[in-house]
Amino acid sequence: MSYATINPATGQTEKTFPAHTPAEVEELLAQAFDTFLEYRTTSYAERARHLINAADLFEGEAPDIARIVTTEMGKTFAAARAEASKCALGLRWFAEHSEALLADQPISTGASRSYVRYQPIGPVLAIMPWNFPLWQVVRFAAPALMVGNVGLLKHASNVPQTALLLEDIFRRAGLPAGAFTNLFIESKDIAALIEDPRIAAVTLTGSEKAGMSVAASAGHALKKSVLELGGSDPFIVLASADLDDAVRTAVTARVQNNGQSCIAAKRFIVVEPVADEFLRRFTGAMDALVVGDPFDPATQVGPIVSEAQRAELLGQIEEARSQGAVVHGGGEPLEGPGWYLKPTVLSGVTPDMPVAQEELFGPVAIVERVPDLDAALKVANSTSFGLGSSVWTNDEEEQRRCIDELEAGAVFVNAMVVSTPELPFGGIKRSGFGRELSELGLKEFTNAKTVWIT
Repeated sequence: MSYATINPATGQTEKTFPAHTPAEVEELLAQAFDTFLEYRTTSYAERARHLINAADLFEGEAPDIARIVTTEMGKTFAAARAEASKCALGLRWFAEHSEALLADQPISTGASRSYVRYQPIGPVLAIMPWNFPLWQVVRFAAPALMVGNVGLLKHASNVPQTALLLEDIFRRAGLPAGAFTNLFIESKDIAALIEDPRIAAVTLTGSEKAGMSVAASAGHALKKSVLELGGSDPFIVLASADLDDAVRTAVTARVQNNGQSCIAAKRFIVVEPVADEFLRRFTGAMDALVVGDPFDPATQVGPIVSEAQRAELLGQIEEARSQGAVVHGGGEPLEGPGWYLKPTVLSGVTPDMPVAQEELFGPVAIVERVPDLDAALKVANSTSFGLGSSVWTNDEEEQRRCIDELEAGAVFVNAMVVSTPELPFGGIKRSGFGRELSELGLKEFTNAKTVWIT
């Protein structure tokens, strides 16, 4: 197996990289473990300097970084630059707040003094996806490095240049060799790596199938794991919503990152009084989006990441059509090179259709009409996923019920779902477990050590 940059805008393979040999993996793992033994003794101030240096590099080199990301996975150049900037934001937040959040936590007991101390546990293996190839790595790496752990990255095989770029940025930021290590390894080698006693924990962002495999390996090895898996996020629109704002945000929420985001809104659940108007405006806005070259500033939606991913989406659309769903615009691949798909809206979808339960990883939206809030909540909670959710209403009681009753790791009221360093990120049900970002994410891979002094 080799890692390869295959440009989704052209379908052309631009560069390949061989996988590391077993001997090279052993050498890199040994180096990471040895580095951890020293790095865990460094001060928070020293670790913070490294992260701030990395943030400076992400900001100062954003155009070059974005060019690599866009070439490898197809997001628009503007979106790739924004992702680089978001990495800088996240790095600075953890650099500035980790020492206070990790301070000894006094607990009142019968002891003369008792407290909880948070300490690093060792090398963390991160298995990361291609869709946000910078941010999803930084949101694991920044807290891990501030805690005093070290990281080993097994990135998606279609973003090898991004993986090498990340390793280079952290090296130039001043981190010692072995503190952040890129591994070009095959998926079949992950289980053995998790079993290695030098690996302390594992985190994965990816598919349900990958999550089940990694969780099984981590469980067998009795090691902590964090999983951020798929999502079929509901976007509920109720009668009191500002429809202009809801429609405008709905389009962005569905096609962000070319529709290839776990927290992108995918199921638009609209109550009857506003359903016809929402569908009319939403389909019109989706149809008007500019699809094309991701380096063109006018482009709003770039290509799907791979031919296989586009074929899967087309299959989901066709299956829904055959079962009675109505396809509004799109639904067909665009002619010419690259893996483009015009944004598509499906209406007339019923809960028993597979497409109502599956994740649509691309610019394809489902609009489901329901009679009232009770029905909206039932439909929203009817999938096996539970990552994010968005609800649009200006009624305080409706807001309260949605916050209380939606089965998701996040509820955004009159806003689209986003991730931000200050707030925990993760899901429930088959969307995974554990949290990234915020104080919770910072402490996921620590030893919360109880100290009792008589």
